[in-house]
Amino acid sequence: MSKSINRVTLIGHVGGKPEIRTTQEGKKIASFSLATSESWRDKETGEKKENTDWHRVVVFNQALVEVVENRLDKGDKVYVQGGVHYRKWLDKDGKEKEVTEVMLQNYGSDISILSSKKAGAEWEHKPDHSESSEISAGA
Repeated sequence: MSKSINRVTLIGHVGGKPEIRTTQEGKKIASFSLATSESWRDKETGEKKENTDWHRVVVFNQALVEVVENRLDKGDKVYVQGGVHYRKWLDKDGKEKEVTEVMLQNYGSDISILSSKKAGAEWEHKPDHSESSEISAGA
């Protein structure tokens, strides 16, 4: 059997206040939207163009949920590494819905806050690839 990898890396800005939910088992799940943008000059007109893509990020790793809950806010610039997952379900009207999510679950998942609006501080999450995480003030 061949090995495969499902990994995505994004750097972008948080689109709104992260949502924190708690499962029936007492585990927390965080989710937030992340905007990534690219810009270029139109070759014919010389006009600057920009495209923004929105990504749904869902965090199951409890150490990273704590980072999202306590440190992340709208407008923060973050580095996110996780896996891409596709989910389908039927809504209340029986219509099929589909969503693409970047999931941060286990080993190799990471969030680094590159810049934060909170008190003008910059925070960085330093992964140690275990259930605990360390937050340190950036220079």
